[in-house]
Amino acid sequence: MEKISNSPEETYALGKLLAGRSGRSVPGIGDGTSPERKTEENLMEYTSNSPQETFALGKRLGEQAKPGEVYCLDGDLGVGKTIFTQGFAAGLGIDEPVNSPTFTIVQQYDSGRIPLYHFDVYRIGDISEMDEIGYEDCFYGEGVCLIEWSQLILEILPDKVVHICIEKDLEQGFDYRKITVEGLS
Repeated sequence: MEKISNSPEETYALGKLLAGRSGRSVPGIGDGTSPERKTEENLMEYTSNSPQETFALGKRLGEQAKPGEVYCLDGDLGVGKTIFTQGFAAGLGIDEPVNSPTFTIVQQYDSGRIPLYHFDVYRIGDISEMDEIGYEDCFYGEGVCLIEWSQLILEILPDKVVHICIEKDLEQGFDYRKITVEGLS
């Protein structure tokens, strides 16, 4: 069960934003049952106290993702980027195992409603390596991109991206995460 930590007024904003993208309501977002807080226009903060909550947020965003969108996912090692990505993939309807493509740089999943191009650029030594794997076909194609460690390739990112940052705060608990989402339109 998800933690309910914020008032309906605080959770309404993202539900309204995502519903406007799809024309339908989003269960758990904007209905007072999800722990998020609006901080400014197109910037949302969430709290997660378990891998299940992180997965659920990823799934909700994946359900709303549209072709051509690029999601940049950043955070330290071990904060839950892969769990978030697995949820995002589930939201796209991808039913195969999803793992970080640390050594292959990109993994394509075609079993969902739209293709997912999952990048992990942690091991990129030089930005030219992105040219070698044909990143432009993914960034500007008909699928959705999710890029782990995107801060390492800022110079080639499209102008319009959704930034997601996952942060730990051990003073709040071992599984506590602050997840900031910026740039949803």
